[in-house]
Amino acid sequence: MSYQLIDFDDDDLPLIQPKERKKGKKRKSLRERKESSSDSNPENEVQKDIKSERKSDSESDFERMERKRLEDLKERDEFSARLKKKDKEKTRNIVSKSDRKAFEEAAKRLRLEAEDRKKIVPKLRVESRREYLAKRKEDKLLELEGDIQDEEYLFSDVKLTEKEQKEIKYKKKILELARQHDKAKEMEKIERYHIPEASRKEPSKKYEEVDEREKAPNAEQLKWEQERLGFAQMHFGAADAKQKHKEKEYNLVFDDAIEFVQSITVPGSKGVSEQTEELSEREKKKLSIQETRKSLPIYPFRDDLLQAIKNHHVLIIEGETGSGKTTQIPQYLYEAGYTKDKKRIGCTQPRRVAAMSVAARVAEEISVKLGNEVGYSIRFEDCTSERTVLKYMTDGMLLREFLSEPDLASYSVVIVDEAHERTLHTDILFGLVKDISRFRPDLKLLISSATLDAEKFSQFFDDAPIFRIPGRRFPVDIFYTKAPEADYLDACVVTILQIHFTQPLGDILVFLTGQEEIETCNELLLERTRKLGSKMRELIILPIYANLPSDMQAKIFEPTPPGSRKVVIATNIAETSLTIDGIIYVIDP
Repeated sequence: MSYQLIDFDDDDLPLIQPKERKKGKKRKSLRERKESSSDSNPENEVQKDIKSERKSDSESDFERMERKRLEDLKERDEFSARLKKKDKEKTRNIVSKSDRKAFEEAAKRLRLEAEDRKKIVPKLRVESRREYLAKRKEDKLLELEGDIQDEEYLFSDVKLTEKEQKEIKYKKKILELARQHDKAKEMEKIERYHIPEASRKEPSKKYEEVDEREKAPNAEQLKWEQERLGFAQMHFGAADAKQKHKEKEYNLVFDDAIEFVQSITVPGSKGVSEQTEELSEREKKKLSIQETRKSLPIYPFRDDLLQAIKNHHVLIIEGETGSGKTTQIPQYLYEAGYTKDKKRIGCTQPRRVAAMSVAARVAEEISVKLGNEVGYSIRFEDCTSERTVLKYMTDGMLLREFLSEPDLASYSVVIVDEAHERTLHTDILFGLVKDISRFRPDLKLLISSATLDAEKFSQFFDDAPIFRIPGRRFPVDIFYTKAPEADYLDACVVTILQIHFTQPLGDILVFLTGQEEIETCNELLLERTRKLGSKMRELIILPIYANLPSDMQAKIFEPTPPGSRKVVIATNIAETSLTIDGIIYVIDP
């Protein structure tokens, strides 16, 4: 291929003629349209049509965007309403149910009042007459005895007529017969052996002496077991010969007993040690609720804590387990007047059972019914009312309240308890409450926990001050096994039985990893205790984990029967916010 340079000249442009042709074509088409059109200004109309089309297109785009935005808002509101309605249908409102039940019972009582009156009044009349006769008899006997004493005192030196002497003898005879009648009635009540007679159709009940051992619990079962054992063993001589010549009794020996070594002793606070000495002197006498509150390590710091909350917007509170943070701080704020103007004090808990048990304890301490001034709110269960000012809830329920009330205007204090439980809900809560605390100066924010890195939380909440509560209620002795165990689940079972047979009374708390291990440990304990039978004291086994129903979880708070021991097998659900009375031994494999 070869290339050749040419000179550029304006006259030789090849594109001029096609442009002129195009313009000529346009003019030609316009001329034709002008001839065919009947209007006077066709060019102006074409321009107006183009502008109107562009304007209508732009307006339709804006309207379309606005319509989509409004539809999105409407769908969002409808979805939120459906979600709230669905949650409300699934949530069990305990307070409203109890009120409805009380109303139904009152209406039922009103309907059955006439029938009950007809049935009860005749019985009450008979009982009242019998009671009146007994009282009348006592009054008459006292009156007769008084008359005899008066006559003997007044007429002792006076010679009486024969008629008067007969009257005095008659009165004395009646008094003596009445007293003998009462004694005979008492003698009839005493059980004694009657010789059977042919004339009697129903022989009287044979006399059986009741021993003190037979009044003990499970006495009938023990008696039956001793009879069965007596049939299987050869015995001779007197019945009490075995007690007179007692042989040495041997306790149960475990082949796989586990040896422990004491590692460290964590002492309790001084004030509590003095109180425990007083308790040991009083033996089984328990402290009242007010004395128990005063014995908590947080009680001496009540005024300092309230002053710190008043002076600071955000406060980090750090204290030992059992110091009273969860139960006492909301009560102190309630007593200080933070619930005025229909404001609430909210306290979050990481677990459902913790919120329920703490709310029940605080309601008992304030002496109010659960659901009135003190209530709790967990998923699918709401135990609050319009009068509730102290509200315990899970972290998820507070997040749900953010949807309906983003500024938490109904709360004056928000307490995030057990902050070291780093869940998704608590992490989101920290960010939300931090934003709210910045634009709501009247809201008090308290971050409370037993073990947390206080400095990092203080930096996160804009260098908030830290309030530390020293002291521990009870001394703690820590023991370790001499050698590691291959099967820690079996080792837990053996340790529980060792404690049950060798240590003084006191409940046991065992920590395991999950539901499967808890059920396995429960089955192993039941199997071994059934083999031992009556050779051991009663051992009550109570599991607790997250999937367990609420009524089954609440059984761990029931008091232990006298003479028996309770074993609570739990996951980490019992690590925080749960105070189980009577726990002395803790096993953590």
